[in-house]
Amino acid sequence: MADQADVETALVGLADAALYPNGTGTTSVPGPDCRIYRGWPNAAALDADLRAGKVNVTIFPAPGTGRVSTRYVQAWSGTPTTPGLTVSVVGNIVTFGGVGGPGQVAGVVIDGVAYAYRLQLGDNPALVAANLAVLVRADRPAQVTGSTLSLPGAGLVLARVVADAPAQQETRRQTQLFRITCWCPTPAIRDATAGAIDLAMAQLQFITLADGTEGRLIYGGTSVFDQSQDALLYRRDLLYSVEYATILTESQPAMLFGSLGVNAGQFVA
Repeated sequence: MADQADVETALVGLADAALYPNGTGTTSVPGPDCRIYRGWPNAAALDADLRAGKVNVTIFPAPGTGRVSTRYVQAWSGTPTTPGLTVSVVGNIVTFGGVGGPGQVAGVVIDGVAYAYRLQLGDNPALVAANLAVLVRADRPAQVTGSTLSLPGAGLVLARVVADAPAQQETRRQTQLFRITCWCPTPAIRDATAGAIDLAMAQLQFITLADGTEGRLIYGGTSVFDQSQDALLYRRDLLYSVEYATILTESQPAMLFGSLGVNAGQFVA
């Protein structure tokens, strides 16, 4: 799930890319070395950096600006996962292949009766066939040769393999204002630093967060602080609001077989 820390980290990455478009091994856009980090600067360390001609860029959430902006239905969504195990059926012969392992379920339907086995760590196709045979033998004959399951006397045989899939649900959406502060030793360096970051941010509508979701980025204004008592400190704040979601992620099982009623008859699909 995305947290406020994830948003701050994403903003740090964007500011870093704006000031060092060719990588941190090259000269920054404003010229001096730039330190870009989350949080508020330590006064002594900042003063030392400014005296050495270095730039600090900090990302900090503006206090009291967070609000809930939930407006979507809470519904699960996800993408099916392709299982590593495979299965094929020829007549009454079921053959497993591929790669076993946890998070998968294999099953057969024999003349309308379903049997399912959830794979465990270390299971391979031969073990899957053997475990299904144990279940089937409670009702009818079943023979196993390697990864092949033979079902003597069986009429209609279906076989499937499915895998658990990650599903997500948005539990809350929130908007928070973030302050990107440029602490610089001269007005020219301040303008170059803030201008580069602002130009990069202006080209974005969404930012990608660590969990794969995106946050809506909206410009919120800017302010300049030239404090006479700090002759070496020239500061400019860029304000951006980010709307992002808190996501719950779970691994959910897939349906192996389902019962369908068609034309007054019952079928397994």
